[in-house]
Amino acid sequence: MSELNKIALKILSNSKGILAADESTGTMTKRLEAINVPSSSENRLLFRETLFSSDGMKNYIGGVILYDETIKQTSSSNKTIPELISSSGAVLGIKVDIGAKILAGSPEEKITEGLDGLRERLKEYYKFGARFTKWRGVYSISDKYPSKLSIFSNAHALARYSALVQECGMVPIVEPEILMDGSHSAEDCFEKTSEVIKKCFEELALHNIDLTGIILKPNMILPGNKSDKKISNDEVAKLTLKCLKENVPTDVPGVAFLSGGQTEVQATENLNLINKYNDTNFIMTYSYGRALQQSALKFWAKDIKDIKGTQEVFNHRANMCTLAAQGKWTRELEDK
Repeated sequence: MSELNKIALKILSNSKGILAADESTGTMTKRLEAINVPSSSENRLLFRETLFSSDGMKNYIGGVILYDETIKQTSSSNKTIPELISSSGAVLGIKVDIGAKILAGSPEEKITEGLDGLRERLKEYYKFGARFTKWRGVYSISDKYPSKLSIFSNAHALARYSALVQECGMVPIVEPEILMDGSHSAEDCFEKTSEVIKKCFEELALHNIDLTGIILKPNMILPGNKSDKKISNDEVAKLTLKCLKENVPTDVPGVAFLSGGQTEVQATENLNLINKYNDTNFIMTYSYGRALQQSALKFWAKDIKDIKGTQEVFNHRANMCTLAAQGKWTRELEDK
């Protein structure tokens, strides 16, 4: 077992998931303004520190993805944020892309940037204690998109990123996300997600990536948010599993799904059914941002000093997700 594989399994084992707390300052500002909390560096830290010091971290969270601002901050207990996260037993992760920009040659689509200077940034993050990283490629879906150019360009960038990350002794999260925006059917989503994932693994192979030392972070197979062709949660789970079985090499230790526009309960219910039907050797867990934090954020907004109450809301949500990662979640448990 390689060192990278050990790190990946530490993050994914025991039905634990990943807390994606890597919102950029711009995204976090929008979230805080939506709940009428000023987006100061202190408030952003206070909310994140509230989650990182909760009991839910020890019980349910195997890894935390941070943003550059947060990995350099110190908590109110005088522990650095990396120390606070490590003390819960979770592995420290860091977002290393610098965002999705307009793709030259196809201006309706995006390409993720951040490869320039990445090797040096990775060395710095490693010193802070980071042992895994995140890079997100985003793909629009319509009758024309994603284009071959977008599929190739983003797969190539994900592979180059992964090679640099593994060279530095860290586990790359490979995140190709087909966006939910649009009126496409679940069948369209299945077809395009399959094409995207297949191309990603072709590029990873070309770049000599150790597949036992990565984590795949894909979207679930869902119809677009404007589609009138809705499908059942059962069908979501079965189509998602079919897509992964057909396109992901068996060397990959695990899959940590993104929530991608689903509500907290939808993301939990779909993950639960995926695990009920999972007949693969892949660990199937979660890497959720909003679907782990939204209820806690709303509660916190009422009184940002109510740390204990906010943590209870977060602990409940993380518990629900971890039960779903075992196929043991039920809707009745949501109300307990």
